[in-house]
Amino acid sequence: MKISKDFYARDAITVSKELLGKILVRKVGETFLKGIIVETEAYIGAIDKASHAYGGKMTERVKPLYGPPGIVYVFSIYGMYHCFNIITKEEGTAEGVLIRAIEPVDGIEEMAKRRFDKTIDSLTNAQVKALTNGPSKLCIAFAINKQDNWVDMTESEELYLEEPSDNKTISDEDIVETTRIGIDYAEEAVHFPWRFYIKDNKWVSKK
Repeated sequence: MKISKDFYARDAITVSKELLGKILVRKVGETFLKGIIVETEAYIGAIDKASHAYGGKMTERVKPLYGPPGIVYVFSIYGMYHCFNIITKEEGTAEGVLIRAIEPVDGIEEMAKRRFDKTIDSLTNAQVKALTNGPSKLCIAFAINKQDNWVDMTESEELYLEEPSDNKTISDEDIVETTRIGIDYAEEAVHFPWRFYIKDNKWVSKK
């Protein structure tokens, strides 16, 4: 079942935790790629110096951050890689969740081709683990790029989230809360415990 807009229309921290265990679905041609979200980070523009919208910043690049809940915000890093975010809260409030890592479920052969231009059987164990264990890695594997900016995941048939088939939720005991990665510039926000991941999952980017 596709996840509805009401799910996203809440604060980024709550949504970050509850995204764990949800299924990311991407249709590429006739192939469906699916994976379990295992690691997230929350960003809250009003108080967060790590957010692209801190202090009410509004540029063409960050406009999606102010969009309605459930839309996609993709940004570039190092001029060649992408990071995939889902907007939360209400329209006009810059909050969102970075998807940091995915556990592959379906379409793994396509992911292997996109990440390493190899078949899944030819990958080393380290390469299999590296298919989607980082924000830019999962974007390559799932063919997510800036063309996906503004996509409404509650309406799209090509990029959306769904509940796991068993409707299993991740318990608080199985969620690790810690600091975010790669934001050394963000002063006190470096210490915000706004990264969340499923304990003992091998696809988490960093433990």
